[in-house]
Amino acid sequence: MTDDVPPGFELFTRPSPLMDPWRPLYARAEPDRFVLGVYLREPHTNSRATAHGGLIAALADQAMGMSCGVKLRAEGANVANLWTSSLTIDYLGAANVGQWLAVDTQFSRVGKTLCYAECDVAADGQTIARGRANFRVSLT
Repeated sequence: MTDDVPPGFELFTRPSPLMDPWRPLYARAEPDRFVLGVYLREPHTNSRATAHGGLIAALADQAMGMSCGVKLRAEGANVANLWTSSLTIDYLGAANVGQWLAVDTQFSRVGKTLCYAECDVAADGQTIARGRANFRVSLT
């Protein structure tokens, strides 16, 4: 399964006690965003053997927050921290064990104190959720 990681993805090694049990996770850095991916395994599932909503929300939060950081830094900001101030997930479908789950931020708008982001969550290329979030920006 891990031999089939899509092009451009590498192991995501950023420390996170929440995400450690879900590894291996993968990431692809783009000039304007950060894409996260994972092959769904049993530890990622709920009682119906589909991707748990909490997993989807956590990955969306991580991908959008990191994408806001990428966007802010590209615009010359010295970002100290980003905190999630609002997160909304619309669940549109399900994902099963063995599918490639990718979280791609489609839109980020940055301000001096807030960053706004939207993402698509896809299982094998099919959108199963959409997320929106606001992040409080702390500059150095």
